Order: sequence, then C-alpha cells, then structure tokens
Amino acid sequence: MSSESRSSAIVVDYFAGDVLANCVASLRRERPVGIVVVDNSTESASATTLADDEVEVVETMHNLGYGRAMNRGVAIAPPSEFLILSNPDIEVHAGAVATLEHHLDAHPDVALVGPTILDSEGNTYPSIRVFPNVVLAGLHALCAPWWPSNPFTRRYRQPRRDGRVDWVSGAFMLVRREAFQQVGGFDERYFMFAEDMDLCWRLQRAGYTIGHEPQAVITHIEGVSRRRAPRMMVRAHHLSAMRFEWRTATGWRRALSPLAIAVLGVRYLLVSGLSRRRS
Repeated sequence: MSSESRSSAIVVDYFAGDVLANCVASLRRERPVGIVVVDNSTESASATTLADDEVEVVETMHNLGYGRAMNRGVAIAPPSEFLILSNPDIEVHAGAVATLEHHLDAHPDVALVGPTILDSEGNTYPSIRVFPNVVLAGLHALCAPWWPSNPFTRRYRQPRRDGRVDWVSGAFMLVRREAFQQVGGFDERYFMFAEDMDLCWRLQRAGYTIGHEPQAVITHIEGVSRRRAPRMMVRAHHLSAMRFEWRTATGWRRALSPLAIAVLGVRYLLVSGLSRRRS
C-alpha cells in the first residue's frame, strides 16, 4: 500500500459485514500507512468479509468492547505520527484524512480532531459535545428519549459558548499517537459509549485541546453493529455515563453525583422497558 498520509487506521468491527468492506475501501483511498481491523465477533466475520492481505485483521474471538479492542489495534498498528480511530460503519469522503492531518499540523496544541459527520440521509450529525454537568446531564437523559428536540439536549450537542470543543464523537477521529499513548489510550473499563468523551477529558487534563475540522467529512451509517444486541447496548450506555460522572465530578458536582447516577438509573429502567415493548 503506497503511503502518502502519516496516519495508521484502526477499525473495530462487530458483524458490520459489507458496510465494513465499504469503510475499508474508503480508508484505502486516503492511502494510510496501514489499516488494522480488530474483529470483536466470534466467527471471523471481518476476515471473511475483507479477504484482503493488505489489511491486518486481529481476531479477538469474543467482544472485548470498543476501547479495549481499539487499544489492541493501536498496539500493532504500523508506526505513524497520527492514528485514525474508526467505527466500521463509516465512509470517508475524499481528502478527509489529509484535511484532519493539516488541522493538527496547524494547531500544535490540539491532540485530537473530529470531522463533520453526516448520517445516511446526508444530514449533519451533532458530533461536537460539551461535558455534561449534573443538571444538564440529568435533564438531557430524562428528556431525550421522548422529546429529542428539547433545549437541554440541544445545549449538550453544541460547542461551548467560548468556542472551545470539549469532546467529539468517537465514530471517527484523528489523534496524535504520542498523545494517545501518553494518556494510556482508551480506558478499558468502558465497554461501550463514553470512552471517547473520557479520552478527550483526559487529553485536556494532560494539557492538550480538542479540535473540530468542518472541512473534513465522513458519513456514518449509525447503529449497524448495535442492532445485534440493543438491550446490551442500552445497559452499556447507561453504565458508561454513570462511570464518567463518578470519575470526573469534583466539588459540589461530586456531592450531587449520587443524584445524577440515580437519574441515569431511572432512565435506564424506562428506556430498557420501552426497548422490550418494541421488541
């Protein structure tokens, strides 16, 4: 594979099938240093789909969770200045990786940058988020499943008023390899969800900033793997939110953490009940 970018790509797959093949094809057009696919399935699904000796497939033989699998992929990825961290249900638009690399070159304080994310209908996905406080997190958690356009969810899914970016979606991101390794990669205690938020939080604590590059564009066909185990994903989502709240809260927010966790627990019961009725 001819190398023009300075990035290695790592994709964590879980039964994404042909969507994974499309993701890898779009990554190859960006000419990365190398591509590693970590297969979290139990059936060698990724290797069967790809059948490509230019892509290294790591078979875990069970679902390690996203962050843990991504760390395994990073550990064996070819040496590179930057790391592309990607879901399998992604299509990279032409030039996106080079644009993200240029953003990091132009902003030496930025450790990690996210692109514009479009959904399968071509709508812009709200991929820039603020770190939730107790009030915002609680109201967003309670209102979002039944009132998606509520003001608390809108505030959570907007940049900070001072223009800084707290965190960006982990569906697709470019990170400096040195910074990723400095903070220990993804926290493997998160099985799914919030590991991207936690990574951005720890990078900022290490003195870096987080960036967003609107000129780099990818399409995310959300939920391809998640649909195989929707109840497990609901549970993982809430457990990860609880973990992040407890880990990051200080001062008065720490004192209110039990309340925030209780709110998330109530939301889990309501959403899981709704999920059971739909199935």
